[in-house]
Amino acid sequence: MKDPIALFNRLYHQAFARHESLPDAVALATADRRGRPSVRFVLLKAADDRGFVFYTSQKSRKGGEMGANPHAALAFYWDRTGWQVRIEGPVVPVSDAEADRYWNTRPFISRIGAAASDQSRPLSTRVLLMLRVLGLTVRHFTGRVPRPPHWHGYRLRPESVEFWSRRIFRLHSRVLYRRRGRGWRKSLLNP
Repeated sequence: MKDPIALFNRLYHQAFARHESLPDAVALATADRRGRPSVRFVLLKAADDRGFVFYTSQKSRKGGEMGANPHAALAFYWDRTGWQVRIEGPVVPVSDAEADRYWNTRPFISRIGAAASDQSRPLSTRVLLMLRVLGLTVRHFTGRVPRPPHWHGYRLRPESVEFWSRRIFRLHSRVLYRRRGRGWRKSLLNP
């Protein structure tokens, strides 16, 4: 296949069809200004020719790291289908309109929780968080919860996409796509 995004989407939908546990969960690796890495899981919300989209707080550790060093890596693993996909590239914020559209599709309590949390910041007591949740729930009981300005989406624009397929005797298949202009250069890697 010449297009790694089309191949990714085929494998992604196959993972859902095979009932993978959280097929949209993806490890996101970022690094601070000094290059010290950190990794955590986020949920993929879109994948197309423009890139791979996920959402978080710009005030979170990952948000701060992407602000200081706008490059990241993603890694998917689907055990039932035997595939791993690694993606690397620069990260850019999605538009406010795109973030608003996605925000408004989220369940009410998810919007309340995101608005109440100072993600990644120290929390003196869980009671304080629950009081913020309660206060926001009362204030926005009609269901309209405005998107906090710091809660935003990011799009990783792939420069490389690697597909790893589990094979017998650890002779796994590895195919690397590197962006070349508007197209992709495909090469095989040793397992």
